[in-house]
Amino acid sequence: MAKGITEVRYRKMLATLIEARKSAGLSQADVAVILSKPQQFVSRYELGERRLDVIEYVDIAAALGLDGLALLTNILQMSRANPASEKE
Repeated sequence: MAKGITEVRYRKMLATLIEARKSAGLSQADVAVILSKPQQFVSRYELGERRLDVIEYVDIAAALGLDGLALLTNILQMSRANPASEKE
């Protein structure tokens, strides 16, 4: 099983979170305020320096107005479609 921040599925999830933040016109600092976290928290997960747990993911998705379940469903579908490419 592929693990870590280099996994394709994890990077896709991060890219989606970053794109949603930018599309909403929010800075990392704005998201941090919504989450009651320091700006470094947002920076570190966006850079892949920190792996998100499921609770953090749910909170971030909600803060960005994303359907967290739909994003996870897309990741699962990607896994089923091409399990050999889950890890670089």
